[in-house]
Amino acid sequence: MTLRRAWALFGGGSMAATGILLFLVIGTYSASGSLDQAQAQGAVQLAPGTVPASYAPLIQKWGTLCPELTPPLLAAQMYQESGFNPKAVSPVGAQGMAQFMPATWAIYGIDPTHTHAPDVWNPADAIPSAASYDCQLAKDTKSVPGNHTANMLAAYNAGPYAVIKAGGVPPYKETQNYVSSITKLAQSFTGTTVISFSAQAAGAIYYAQQKLGTPYLWGGEGLASQGYRFDCSGLTQQAFASVGITLPRVAADQWYAGPHPSRSQLQPGDLVFFSHDPHDPTQIHHVGIYVGGGMMINAPHTGAVIRYDSLDSEGDYFGATRVTADGAKALPVLQPGNGIANGGAPVSG
Repeated sequence: MTLRRAWALFGGGSMAATGILLFLVIGTYSASGSLDQAQAQGAVQLAPGTVPASYAPLIQKWGTLCPELTPPLLAAQMYQESGFNPKAVSPVGAQGMAQFMPATWAIYGIDPTHTHAPDVWNPADAIPSAASYDCQLAKDTKSVPGNHTANMLAAYNAGPYAVIKAGGVPPYKETQNYVSSITKLAQSFTGTTVISFSAQAAGAIYYAQQKLGTPYLWGGEGLASQGYRFDCSGLTQQAFASVGITLPRVAADQWYAGPHPSRSQLQPGDLVFFSHDPHDPTQIHHVGIYVGGGMMINAPHTGAVIRYDSLDSEGDYFGATRVTADGAKALPVLQPGNGIANGGAPVSG
């Protein structure tokens, strides 16, 4: 995943190993008129609270740059790339929130204000550049059969020549996973009014109920070596593991494991989250499992036990996630220490 922009000038990683000749398509998607037209036509909206507030207007605006792109898709791509970390650096040198290789950035990096040299570390440049680059790749692969958005994402990962040669998403596991993950993850970023019930919800609640009265342990995952104790996200992780769904370890990452019902739409089994900042999902600090009637099961804090609490007991309710198997599978793979696998720094939570 760290090599997806390395193809631009010199190839790299699994792509280079295949002996495929990679080439660079020079040029940047022209944004002239496109943004105004897209904004006038309206666009798919981001779900509230899914993107840090300082980045949401940029993603909502630039996610309408071309028909193949939507704001939720662009948000999912930035989360997949870096966890919204503007200082992320991959092991192979991809930089910034959008994980551009320096040579690629030198060609495709843009400053929409035309007031300074494009800065890969500045989200106000990186987000528009990623959208512009996506849409250029959509143009480069527009004659390729299949889903144009999938082909665009595949080109972002493997290069347009690989997509053109394969006649669609190329048969590389990394690229296929990249396309699938971002497409599914985009559902977590999409504002919606209809959210299906989770078939696994009852099993997750049953597991958590069996742990009522268990003392809290910071970092607890229910291991024998930990006295079978849990912290908040350790409990929710194991509750859903009991029904075959693998969640990330950290609460802020579990937030993206499915769509987000409003408080009036809550159903038993939804994960409920609490944040120090009502506009920033990276500041999520607590998670519980909703059981109905305004109540949740949670592992609250040191000195307490797993118990029922009101959603208002924390005082900073943030939102909810209806966990789905596809949503959980789409989440980025985390390194030890909860770093995004393609080079991002540790995600808060």
